[in-house]
Amino acid sequence: MTETNQKWVAAWGNAISINDRRPENYGKNLTLRYPVKMLLSGSAVRITLDNFCGTEAVRITAAYIAKAGMDSGIVEGTSLPLTFGGQLSATIPAGARIRSDAADFSVNAGETIAVSLYFADFTELRSAVNITGPLSGGYFAAGDYADAVQLPMDLSRKTNWVYFLSDIEVAASHDSRAVICYGDSITAQAWPDFLMLRTLELGDGKTAVIRKAASGTRILRQYDNITYDSYGLKGETRFPRECLVSGADTVIIQHGINDIIHPVGEDVNPFRPWSDLPTAEEMIEGLRFYIRKAREYGLKVYLGTLLPIEGWRTYADFREELRCAVNDWIRTTDEADGCIDFDRAVCDPANPAAFGTGYDSGDHLHPSQAAYQRMAEEVPEEIL
Repeated sequence: MTETNQKWVAAWGNAISINDRRPENYGKNLTLRYPVKMLLSGSAVRITLDNFCGTEAVRITAAYIAKAGMDSGIVEGTSLPLTFGGQLSATIPAGARIRSDAADFSVNAGETIAVSLYFADFTELRSAVNITGPLSGGYFAAGDYADAVQLPMDLSRKTNWVYFLSDIEVAASHDSRAVICYGDSITAQAWPDFLMLRTLELGDGKTAVIRKAASGTRILRQYDNITYDSYGLKGETRFPRECLVSGADTVIIQHGINDIIHPVGEDVNPFRPWSDLPTAEEMIEGLRFYIRKAREYGLKVYLGTLLPIEGWRTYADFREELRCAVNDWIRTTDEADGCIDFDRAVCDPANPAAFGTGYDSGDHLHPSQAAYQRMAEEVPEEIL
């Protein structure tokens, strides 16, 4: 970064959580390629690679940035190798993250760039997050194709798992900023993507939307077993780390429904005891922790209400009462900067415990694509 009126701002970002544990959780001679929509313009780029949930060090052989082409391709002649402390290869210790050197690579808001990573040696593929939506997804290939214009069709596949790649920052104008969307699978799915598209359409060109979400996560609890460890880390561990986002001034929090729906009793599931079921007061204290930590980071805080769950397989009246009690506090507290009432935006007005017509994905927990778009529309325009 050479201009004094610029600063580093995250233009794209993800949480790093825990990949579902399988026997094949190691890869070798593997290329990962992620096309990402940039919401900010800038004169230079740097990336963060994060092995937060890894149990051993990871060696990255090479990393490239390029203008994205069609599907898994890149624009010929635009690929640029990234360095780490001046070296083309780097090691990410277990539990740690590394940042690349700044690369002179100009980007424009609205364009798509591609980050490609190559791992020659056996690599523990544990630090990852699964994201979906109209702007989400990537590719992997068997072999060294990080600098290839096109990934070979017969050796590559799509994936919604993002491994290691956390924030992408750009050297942007000094008045650029980022808004963080923090949550669980509902936020790991499509509404932040629709918010990005809305920001590109209605924003001032100086605001990025950064998703920090991991499926299955709870505010107050986490699983310490390999059956459910992909359900991620508790809020006390996640939030302070994920909200350290360059240039961020606002966080939207939509989190807590898993605290309510997961516990079923050890007679049903030995990993989901009733003791995990929180009170409304405990959940509110968890949200207050988020607010306090966000204030320490200088962030404005908007709390999103919890969505309907009637019809979900563990639905019960006491869970609905708990959800409503937490939502009542979210709607009325003056401890945050505002409430975004996602619940009322997508519920059935005649039966607020359930999704409205066309807004249920079918599992009675996750919204449909139309509902995700409606959630993005509910975010006040001034935040953009």
